[in-house]
Amino acid sequence: MSDSNPKRRTANAGPSSGRAHPEPVERLIDELAKLPGIGRRSAERMAFHLLTATPEDAMQLSQAIADVKQNVRHCRICNNLTDGETCAICSNPNRDASIVLVVEQPKDVISLEQTGMHRGVYHVLMGRLDPLGGVGPEALTIDALVKRVDDAKCNCQGVRIKEVILGLNPNLEGDTTALYLADQLASREVSVTRLARGLPAGSQLDYANSAVLADAIEGRRPINPEH
Repeated sequence: MSDSNPKRRTANAGPSSGRAHPEPVERLIDELAKLPGIGRRSAERMAFHLLTATPEDAMQLSQAIADVKQNVRHCRICNNLTDGETCAICSNPNRDASIVLVVEQPKDVISLEQTGMHRGVYHVLMGRLDPLGGVGPEALTIDALVKRVDDAKCNCQGVRIKEVILGLNPNLEGDTTALYLADQLASREVSVTRLARGLPAGSQLDYANSAVLADAIEGRRPINPEH
């Protein structure tokens, strides 16, 4: 026999929904769980930390996220992250703009900068060649790199590039990208080198420690696209 009392039906519907927390808390947990490396339990811990934090601390996090999305962009020269027209590295007159270290992502710049070994500048490809995944040269910033090599006006401080270091991840896609870049630059008056294989094959730059990355930079060697 059905229950004709609307209030009783509403009260009985709550527990059956299976929702342990208020809807805003569930939504926060769901959004946090979308972050890389964050599972459901970690997301719950983070959510409850924010719930117990002062309103000021919680809103500082909210404002930091808003600032990143509104103010951070890619450097017009190297594609590294910046909150201005050019990044702090490209704008630094103490960096050697004649040496450009090519990496896949902005996070690789952070890893390499922590070694303190590279005093040149960078170029961020924003990915790597992956024919099976549909990522071709046009999807990367390869044309911008070639322009920097061909025209000093496109490079930091208007300096002519003398060396391009290929700092790509030592895996199949990274090697494919490195060989493609070496082939594109072979006819130009620029030295093309790559990081030494102190980096374990198949790994990622952001997983390597500073000592390994420092050895890789110091032990870089020329690359020949024909071999």
